Amino acid sequence: MANAPKTSTAQKEKGNSSSNVFASLAIIICFIIGALVWKYIMGDPNNFIDNNPENQPKPGNYFGMVYHAGVVVPVLLGLFLMVWVFAIERFIVIGRASGKGNVGNFVRRVQSLIGGGNIDSAIAECDKQKGSVANVIKAGLLKYKDVSANPALDTEQATVAIQKEIEEATALEMPMLEKNLTIIATLVSIGTLTGLLGTVTGMIRAFAALATGGSPDSAQLANGISEALVNTATGIATSAIAIVFYNIFTSKIDTLTYSIDEAGFSIVQTYAASHK
Repeated sequence: MANAPKTSTAQKEKGNSSSNVFASLAIIICFIIGALVWKYIMGDPNNFIDNNPENQPKPGNYFGMVYHAGVVVPVLLGLFLMVWVFAIERFIVIGRASGKGNVGNFVRRVQSLIGGGNIDSAIAECDKQKGSVANVIKAGLLKYKDVSANPALDTEQATVAIQKEIEEATALEMPMLEKNLTIIATLVSIGTLTGLLGTVTGMIRAFAALATGGSPDSAQLANGISEALVNTATGIATSAIAIVFYNIFTSKIDTLTYSIDEAGFSIVQTYAASHK
């Protein structure tokens, strides 16, 4: 048992390193894909009058209009892709942390077994369930068995030891669940701000073109403004989706944390009740 925490810590550090590499590569790849989509799909000559990207987009051609919205567009596309990439990654990680079955049903089964004094059966349930919740509960149950076999500990010392073991196991598991959530939270703000930046620069470009072009052309001005506002629309869409995913993931993590606390409380209370 003495070596178990060290092994777990080493595994978590390895997992953190892998997650950092994934996050770095994902950000770079998303920006590259965004630039390629902007340049070669939205900038396809077929989207423009006379097949010339320097000309106005063909009537009703959205891709051409987005291409003319400026170089901020590929950045926004990269941010939009990042929201989906990290959302999928979090769904996978949190799904694995939940284990193979329904977490609520698993916790209720474990509580029932603990209440009946079937600690070994509860540990077997943890092995079947797998995932972060099961790992934390199993750590608490193993500590339960250890302190039960040690008559030198009084009830208060034993319950504190069990509680501490559960807290340490939780501290090892929870950071992986919250990993990369900060990126999604950051995208909420960056998406909108980048969109506004693209709109402002687009408006400056549109009015500058009118100023140097002689008499004002309302159609040209309207077209320039619509192209500039594409940035705002893309930025708001990115932020809105990021907010939805962030709230979904925090809710799922809160549910897992509550399940761990509920099972941990049952373990401690059962020990205290059976060793009065």
